[in-house]
Amino acid sequence: MPIVRVSIGGRVFAPSWLMTALTVALAMLFVRLGEWQWDRGAHRQAQWEAFARGSDQALPLGARELAALPRFQRIEVAGSLDAAHQFLLDNRTHQGRAGYEVLTPLHLEDGRTLLVNRGWVAFTGSRARLPDVSLPPAAHSRLRGRIDELPVGGLELGRAPPPPGAQWPKVTSYPDMTQLAQALGASLEPRILLLDRDAPLGYVREWQPPGLSPARHWSYAIQWWSFAVALVAIWALLSVRRPQAVA
Repeated sequence: MPIVRVSIGGRVFAPSWLMTALTVALAMLFVRLGEWQWDRGAHRQAQWEAFARGSDQALPLGARELAALPRFQRIEVAGSLDAAHQFLLDNRTHQGRAGYEVLTPLHLEDGRTLLVNRGWVAFTGSRARLPDVSLPPAAHSRLRGRIDELPVGGLELGRAPPPPGAQWPKVTSYPDMTQLAQALGASLEPRILLLDRDAPLGYVREWQPPGLSPARHWSYAIQWWSFAVALVAIWALLSVRRPQAVA
């Protein structure tokens, strides 16, 4: 039975209950998905703006707490790099090539330990042969970079903590800071340092804000809303039919 029955010229607009209910449900879902993508775009825009602000003059860390500083804040730190205990973050790509990102502990002058991401190195072609990430002997280093979080994996299956044992560097995939601290046997700062692009002792460093661009999310939002409009239009067209002839 139709919800309404309206004559339009030589045709009748008579949408059915079932088709109307399905259209309303799907249209509401598409609208909600569009709002979700729009909100993600706004959140991503805020991250990109914070990333841009982080390129300002480096702030000496001193006694400041890393967790209290804005994400992507550029800082300057001093201490000793621990070349003997490094991590290789697996499943990191650059221009479509597989590789690792190198995390090196920096023992700060005040006793804290900060992990420094020295950049991306290419996969050697064999898991049994890790890239050479050794460091020249140096008693003291002064480094600049941005504060950031550890990379986060989308799937639990892709995560692997650092393996036990005495072999270094340790290959790990999307670990958390607790796992890295346990492997190192020392407390770690809650964030890492993305080494400046032009700083020495690093590899490929083309740091970008995380995730998709805000414009991409907003375009997805417009697509979902377009689906909702198209669905309503299809519902309206299918609800118009010729009047049945009376025998």
